Amino acid sequence: MLYTNLSHLMTAEQHNSAIGENENVMIICGRMGPMCIPVYGIMELLEREYSHVKFYDMEFDNPEAHVIRNAPECRNFMGIPFTMYYKNGKVVKATSSIQTMAQVRGILNEQFGEPSK
Repeated sequence: MLYTNLSHLMTAEQHNSAIGENENVMIICGRMGPMCIPVYGIMELLEREYSHVKFYDMEFDNPEAHVIRNAPECRNFMGIPFTMYYKNGKVVKATSSIQTMAQVRGILNEQFGEPSK
């Protein structure tokens, strides 16, 4: 279990439901390590601002996380976390390793639109 304030995905079925039932989804797949924890914190802050995006985490070492670990978009990734952005059930962006607030915000704005003010 990841100790974050994000909604947790524990199974591939939950993953598929999340991306199938929501237009805009960001999922971080990682561990409680130094490259992942800052990104969880960024997501927790941005979740309040981007009400049109659903934010989730999934534990990298969970066998059910194969839906992210084995995704073609992650084939050449070398570091965790793997972060996936889905629009209408399709991957529109995937990143790996640590990200800054500006990087994550830029992807969210580009893929899902800026938050309403």
